[in-house]
Amino acid sequence: MFNDIGPLELVTLIVLAVLVFGPDKLPKVIQDVTRTIRKIRDFSESAKQDIRQELGPEFKDFEFEDLNPKTFIRKQMDNDDLGLKEIRNGFDLKKEMAEVTDAVHGRDTDSSSSSSGSSGGRVDMTKKPEGPAADDRPPFDADAT
Repeated sequence: MFNDIGPLELVTLIVLAVLVFGPDKLPKVIQDVTRTIRKIRDFSESAKQDIRQELGPEFKDFEFEDLNPKTFIRKQMDNDDLGLKEIRNGFDLKKEMAEVTDAVHGRDTDSSSSSSGSSGGRVDMTKKPEGPAADDRPPFDADAT
């Protein structure tokens, strides 16, 4: 719950608590806070059990943590039925990025250099797009924008 609080922040919170509540009332306040947190946890657990009972046996594997989008997507991506592991393992990101970088810089890649003098289907990235003709109207009103 408080995994991102550092030691300095924890000491600051303790000092503030002592200053606000005083050393006499601080143990009572801590007991009240822990009792309230325990009641909230018990209430949420009982609500989860009620929901599971109402859903029935077909949802016995249902976990409330799966409602978190990250957990849901991670669980679906690890599902072997979809065959996504084969797709993920067959995709070499470094190779794809190297090919894109070579194409942008105009260098020949290994696959295109082995072809017989052709450009290997490379797109010439140095061409400038042609401007509109003098009588063509732009698709928007230049004065209005």
